Amino acid sequence: MYHLRTGYRITRNVINIGYTARLLSGSHPSDPFPLPLSHETQKQLQGQEQEQTEDLPARLPRLNESIQTLRSRLIYQSRKRGTLESDLLLSTFAAEHLGTMTEEEMKEFDRLMDEPDWDIYYWSVGKKIPPERWVNSPLLDRLKRHAANEGKVVRRMPDLAMS
Repeated sequence: MYHLRTGYRITRNVINIGYTARLLSGSHPSDPFPLPLSHETQKQLQGQEQEQTEDLPARLPRLNESIQTLRSRLIYQSRKRGTLESDLLLSTFAAEHLGTMTEEEMKEFDRLMDEPDWDIYYWSVGKKIPPERWVNSPLLDRLKRHAANEGKVVRRMPDLAMS
């Protein structure tokens, strides 16, 4: 029994030494599963960002949409994004700010919500630089302040108003 354990330990150490040597030699391939925010991935994504915006579907024309209908639609769309992170971030932002937004600000918020969920999330938490069309947006700046949650408020999905 002692000999089997010794053999196992020797084999395990040889495998570990070989793996460590390959890592140190620099001949190993790059990470096959890079983290979403790694530097290599960021470089690759910068070139693809322009292509991604071209793949977005065309906006639906919303002729004669009243301000109340627009506000109600934005409340619904901010709650039903597809990812919990985006749902929570955008729905709490909408609950706090949508009531005081002008029609132009609501239309800008509508355009922002046409962007992919993870892009909105990463822009708002500062993990990705927003594209040129959103760099100077006061709405995105407010969303960034909301995401920073400097007051350390415990947030949950807001209740829907009964009407």
